[in-house]
Amino acid sequence: MKAIENLSIKLFADGADQAGMLEMYKKSYIRGFTTNPTLMRKAGVTDYAAFAKTVIAAIPDRPLSFEVFSDEFAEMERQAKLIRSWGDNVYVKIPITNSLGASSLPLVRRLADGGVKQNVTALTTLAQVRDAAAALAGGPPAYVSVFAGRVADTGRDPLPLMAAAVAMLAPHPRLELIWASPRELLNVFQADAVGCHIITATNDILKKLALVGKDLTEFSLETVQMFKRDAEAAGFRL
Repeated sequence: MKAIENLSIKLFADGADQAGMLEMYKKSYIRGFTTNPTLMRKAGVTDYAAFAKTVIAAIPDRPLSFEVFSDEFAEMERQAKLIRSWGDNVYVKIPITNSLGASSLPLVRRLADGGVKQNVTALTTLAQVRDAAAALAGGPPAYVSVFAGRVADTGRDPLPLMAAAVAMLAPHPRLELIWASPRELLNVFQADAVGCHIITATNDILKKLALVGKDLTEFSLETVQMFKRDAEAAGFRL
């Protein structure tokens, strides 16, 4: 198993809790940040622009991805251009379709032609990767975000898909593949092994980095000790 400092993949923190984001910003191995409307709602964000601008001011030197939230492409475009104006390190997240299943790729192409850095998100198939790459080609640096964790949730192994996606993006050096929605720390090492450029992970997963290489016998003993403490704290009697 590689040490964290020897991984080729970039680790991005995924979340919308400002304190948690700033905690991860202190870690030199966290190379960027992503969020989305669902995470923002869970974190209690009510003023999108105020939240984003506060985060950008606090994290000015690493990539930050903020997502549009309209279902209408004209409004998506307006939001994208506004979000882009907030900072040079800002990437605009555009979902691969709107909620009705209509393709966002014509918008992605227009934004790429206009110099907007994008994070095309919520992809789950190689066809979507191929089409997103074609729409982004020739534009500024961009991310293609494949939700490998959601693929795994369906019982499918995401590794072959992600390896194929890496190969698909190889002719486009300005495009980077994101392994999104990982379910466990092991996914970091799997993503690195297939050559994925970036993996996004929540703070709960990133905090498990301290366990990398931990002695398993010691881990077993700590587990038993946890059971003992919890049984005593619960006051169980038989």
